Amino acid sequence: MSSGCDGCRSGEPLDFDFSMAFQPIYDISESRVWGYEALVRGLQGEGAYSILSQVGPDQKYRFDQRCRVKAIELASRLFPREQSVRLSINFLPNAVYEPAACLRATLLAARKHDFPLGALMFEFTENEEILDTGHLQRILSEYRRQGFVTALDDFGAGFAGLGLLVDFQPDLIKLDMKLVRGIDTSYPRQVVVASITSAARALGIEVLAEGVETEAEFTILQVAGIRLFQGYYFARPAFEALPQLNLRGARDMAAELGVQVC
Repeated sequence: MSSGCDGCRSGEPLDFDFSMAFQPIYDISESRVWGYEALVRGLQGEGAYSILSQVGPDQKYRFDQRCRVKAIELASRLFPREQSVRLSINFLPNAVYEPAACLRATLLAARKHDFPLGALMFEFTENEEILDTGHLQRILSEYRRQGFVTALDDFGAGFAGLGLLVDFQPDLIKLDMKLVRGIDTSYPRQVVVASITSAARALGIEVLAEGVETEAEFTILQVAGIRLFQGYYFARPAFEALPQLNLRGARDMAAELGVQVC
């Protein structure tokens, strides 16, 4: 595989293979699938830990590049061409040497598989400690220059919290499932989520609630003004496939709002 820079070509080669599962992100305001997150899996569908536990410190650069290529390769075969659907790819900021150079493999894969660059979203997790904030800013700036959507995953459960938004304003933040779980019966969670949503809106940042598992959670989050959702309530990840959505709850909510769900 072609690599973007000397840094990405260095380190230990991967001595294992992997694939991807896909989980939908649903847009309640437009009653459609907004995108799919690519999630690492073993070749027989084993969970992410079975793969991530094999990635050594000197392999994460190659692993990050391979994940991007694999996700684009599968998405190009699975995604409906007639619809505008985003592909969300997780990346490791600390595994990117030089932003533009390390994107070469991504751009080559998109060109090879005729996948639109504007449909790519890259998300980094708050659970990974950012060693160089200036470097992260350069990465996000380059990704935006390329037309990619940028997202902060696991928001509210990691190293920086709201302070991260002072230095970085990604296009989207994904509320950590610890904030989502049981929010229908937790007033403190409701207050915190409302505050985050209000701050994000003022900064022009979209909010996505991930880990939604119940209709009650979905209802409270939707009332809070959130329009993007991800979680078992809508669909579990499907190995090398796009899962069938459970839209019953979404239809019920849409009916109350006076919108139509396809």
